[in-house]
Amino acid sequence: MSRRHESGDAPPDYLTVRETAERLRLNEKKIYELVKEGVIPATKAAGKWLFPRRLVDEWMLESAHGGALADRLIVTGSDDPLLAFTIGSLAAQLIPDALVLYTPTGTRAGLDLLARRRASACAIHWGPAELADRLHPQMLGAYPGHGEWTLVRVGQRRQGIMLGPRLAKASGLGPLTGAGVRWVLRQQGAGTQHFLENCLLRDQLQLAPAQIAGIALTEREAASAVARGAADCAPGVQSAATEFGLAFLPLGWECFDLVLPKQVYFLQLFQRLLSELRAPKAQAVAASLEGYDLSALGKVLSLPAT
Repeated sequence: MSRRHESGDAPPDYLTVRETAERLRLNEKKIYELVKEGVIPATKAAGKWLFPRRLVDEWMLESAHGGALADRLIVTGSDDPLLAFTIGSLAAQLIPDALVLYTPTGTRAGLDLLARRRASACAIHWGPAELADRLHPQMLGAYPGHGEWTLVRVGQRRQGIMLGPRLAKASGLGPLTGAGVRWVLRQQGAGTQHFLENCLLRDQLQLAPAQIAGIALTEREAASAVARGAADCAPGVQSAATEFGLAFLPLGWECFDLVLPKQVYFLQLFQRLLSELRAPKAQAVAASLEGYDLSALGKVLSLPAT
């Protein structure tokens, strides 16, 4: 049993390893394993592990619902116009019986949130399409709890540069790195920024600090900056350029995947999301936005054994 308290005293805010094991009805060795995997909320003080009582209780509740409450689906990670449209449509259908949210943060920040159990799924893209089946699982391996995740392909997207009117006829990346061309870039950890940096490195090009007009946190924020004339160009996907009426310089294709706990994959809300993406309405939106290949939609990809 947990430490005894005087009558009327509130229980302690933090539990010891032994108390946490008793509360979860597990042995202490298992608690240490959960800590090592980064699955259970814990902090170290004076060389001893302590467990926030409130967060442990929340962790138990979420674990009982397959890693996410059955009436909640929170998707984070990379921004995407088609995914935003589909999630918005699904959310409208399910109100008030379920909460479906999309909060784009960029690939790396989204994976951090997923690892901390703050999201149900994370949209990712990292590098060219031909390397995705190796790079995506490799990237996930750096996050605690990744052994309980699965990887589901949405499709491929065309990456490139979104161009304002002054540069609409640009035919290569080189001229865009010249003096006087204003760029809006993406934050570090965003898959689009990673793609651009690799293309610049490949072509032995670089941007001068004076060319950087700002940092956008999503695809659509970057597209909006170019459309408003706050910058001449920005890295992004073709669908975002189309959505904002911008010209587009293609640089290559990438894979766009969803990462989620294995239990969440079988939740009705996630399966509804896949069904909505397959539906004629979403497929028509993808065709009108351009730059999508959804032929592999729903494919479950293998992750390396842990």
